Amino acid sequence: MLSEQLISITTTFSTSAAAEACGRRLVEMRLAGCVQVEGPLTSMYRWQGRLETATEWRCVCKTVADREMDCIAAIMALHDYEIPQIAVVAVRGSPAYAAWIRDSLVEP
Repeated sequence: MLSEQLISITTTFSTSAAAEACGRRLVEMRLAGCVQVEGPLTSMYRWQGRLETATEWRCVCKTVADREMDCIAAIMALHDYEIPQIAVVAVRGSPAYAAWIRDSLVEP
């Protein structure tokens, strides 16, 4: 049986240092049980009417649904983008993994 209470929140940053700082802060604050930083990756998008290409680093934050809004608020406070990508997806994981994530969010 897989747990359905987990979520994954994804965002991107312009530098690996910014992505790592955000990830570390979310784990320190116990808003995410785990944050993975991936990159570099190439993003193509329209911004202010122009086609842009940028190198970015992706943060994938694993947490529980109850922490979604607090985690998003922290990401927004740490972000330097005017409109950062913040995508939330429900995640199903093994009971042991889900328990580990939940336990990681609780003060000892």
